[in-house]
Amino acid sequence: MDNDEPLEPETKDEPETKPTSQNSDETLYCEAEASVAVEKEKPARESSETDLEIEDTEKFFTTRQNELYLEACRLMSVVPVSYFLRNMEESYMNLNHHGLGPNGTKAIAIALVSNTSVVTLELADNGLMEEGILSLLEMLQENYYLQELNVSDNDLGFKGAKIISEFLQRNTSSLWNLQLSGEEPDRARIQEGKGALVWKALQTTPFTAGNNFRDESAELLCQALAANYQIKTLDLSHNQFSDKGGEYMGQMLALNVGLQSLDLSWNHFYIRGAVALCNGLRKLDLSMNGFGNEGATALGEVLRLNSSLVYLDISINDISNEGISKISKGLEFNESLKVLKLFLNPMSMDGAVLLILSIKRNPKSKMEEIDISNVLVSEQFLKILDGVCAIHPQLDVVYKAVQGLSAKKTVLLWANPMKLIQSYADQHKITVLDFFKSLSPDGKMTMPVGNFRKAIILQDKVPLNLYQVRELVKKLSDKPDTVNFRASASTMCSWLWGQVLGTWCHS
Repeated sequence: MDNDEPLEPETKDEPETKPTSQNSDETLYCEAEASVAVEKEKPARESSETDLEIEDTEKFFTTRQNELYLEACRLMSVVPVSYFLRNMEESYMNLNHHGLGPNGTKAIAIALVSNTSVVTLELADNGLMEEGILSLLEMLQENYYLQELNVSDNDLGFKGAKIISEFLQRNTSSLWNLQLSGEEPDRARIQEGKGALVWKALQTTPFTAGNNFRDESAELLCQALAANYQIKTLDLSHNQFSDKGGEYMGQMLALNVGLQSLDLSWNHFYIRGAVALCNGLRKLDLSMNGFGNEGATALGEVLRLNSSLVYLDISINDISNEGISKISKGLEFNESLKVLKLFLNPMSMDGAVLLILSIKRNPKSKMEEIDISNVLVSEQFLKILDGVCAIHPQLDVVYKAVQGLSAKKTVLLWANPMKLIQSYADQHKITVLDFFKSLSPDGKMTMPVGNFRKAIILQDKVPLNLYQVRELVKKLSDKPDTVNFRASASTMCSWLWGQVLGTWCHS
């Protein structure tokens, strides 16, 4: 958070005769529109205008917006935020935790009506309440440049949900990413939990539902979202929805044609709610909802028939091997799921074996990642996994560690994959980049992670184990689901520099 100093609006000599000032937001909106109108009336520039003249014009608009914001702050009786003034020309505006309150938010909204630069606006934990969210959504009726809005942890409550619902029903803004999450709990306490104790430990973790959305809010939001086609990504995590809210969400998803990603982690869904939510979405986060083995059994049945879900996070849900066996039966028939996260569930290696064997039995499985990163596995598990990956080379299973692995095998497991690839490239007088591009069917510089993992496993020029492939993906990923071969040059430089430093240290 910036240490924002109070800024006083510049004072100018005013003429003796001036119009009566109006203490209203409408006056400020009119001023913004008037300034644009004046500019439109100016004669067109000659074709020989210089970059300097263009920069002067941009500075004029920026100055005008600054003045508008300062005037809005004066009328709202709030201290201007210096960070906002300095960054009005940037596409990303982070005003989280600035203590704006309803009036400070209204001043921001007035200034953004005519802004064409800000695309993403972060306003989490600012005490907006219903007055503040109303100002923002009124601004979005005029501003078609802002596309992502975060108003998490703002005590919006039922009244705020009603205002948002009315806005969503209009389908008139450019907004596609809306974050309405509550306050996140202490993550350090989560990491301390182990196995079956995790769920009980988290129930004592102090946190508040920062937007205080309950099932009645879910009903309003879902009624609006059923007809909304603009919102693609919605975050409603850390609220207080129960199974009833889950049913509202499920009914909405049956009608909605735009929503692709829904985060409902850290709510209170159990069996009925969890099942209702799986249809129609591509990405669903249900972590930390505590639906246990009964919910896992129901999810297994859903996965058997579901053909849309690509990403499912059910971490920290008190699912043991019993529930994992039911999920595994569903995975034997599922043809769409690519990512399954099961982190911090009280399962053992036996459950992990059930999971990977279910993928082996399903020739049409598209699974690319299974996260069981709290589970210790054995060398026998790795042998089984190698057999599964021979059929599904795109698969990566993230586990905690391998028990009882010998020192010699550990060295082989950890061998630097970039070093092996560089050695091959040197022998064949090609570049590392040439090697990576040869893996791409169309010779492009980027590849989806799943396709890259499959190609690197199937190639026989530089044999790599699953751990080495995972390390390569980490080094080359510029996005969560894409590898970029351009990153191989910087990765190689880092490795070579490390070799030089190591030589110096030992000399």
